[in-house]
Amino acid sequence: MRRREILGAALAAPAILRAGLARAGEPVPVDVELILAVDCSRSIDPEEQEIQFRGYEAAFRDPRLIEGIMGGPVGSIACMMFLWSGWNTQHVVAPWAQIDGPESAHRFADAIAAAPRRSWLYTSISGAMDFAVKQFGQGFEGMRRVVDISGDGVNNSGRSVEEARAEALAQGITLNGLAVLDRTPQQPLDPRFAPPPLDDYYRDEVIGGPGAFLVVAEGFPAFEAAVRRKIIREIAALPPPGPLVERYA
Repeated sequence: MRRREILGAALAAPAILRAGLARAGEPVPVDVELILAVDCSRSIDPEEQEIQFRGYEAAFRDPRLIEGIMGGPVGSIACMMFLWSGWNTQHVVAPWAQIDGPESAHRFADAIAAAPRRSWLYTSISGAMDFAVKQFGQGFEGMRRVVDISGDGVNNSGRSVEEARAEALAQGITLNGLAVLDRTPQQPLDPRFAPPPLDDYYRDEVIGGPGAFLVVAEGFPAFEAAVRRKIIREIAALPPPGPLVERYA
């Protein structure tokens, strides 16, 4: 059954159809397939990593986010979360799960809370994109496919972000960004090799696709509020026009 046929029927009779599709082995219709790709490179210290995990966990315990999920045409989303660093370093910490109410949302939050904290060396946004693209199509069929990439640095490993981004967009995937601005960034010895401002980099090089947007956290203390707002906006069935860049301090 093609995606449009599945989703069209889901809108007509979501509860009955979801059960039937599950029995038949067909993909389960959801409003959005959302992948959370979280930077765990060496530029993020243990305290900052813990802030990230707590931020994602709190988001899925927030009644406003749960109400937003339940209020969609189908009334559920599919979500997974993985950590990324170098071009070949990705680790799934919360596998695909259907979230359709408080119980399933809290289970997903529990998985995030229990996940091991890990750290690797490099920052490969292109590697994260390549890995994320391969994770779709695992039992769910969303009206939209969204990758939410959070990080605090520019690409320094693997192929170019431009190539990976183009391939993801060609498959109809939306790439959103959550850029965390370090208040004490390391400066290169030679200013000629200074990277561009991270928010500009994410805006111009990372995000893309229908309705794509960037959320900027002005330091890790702003991360929790930023990630909650970002996911609420991402799960909207018909995302309203909003600013290309939102900032949280």
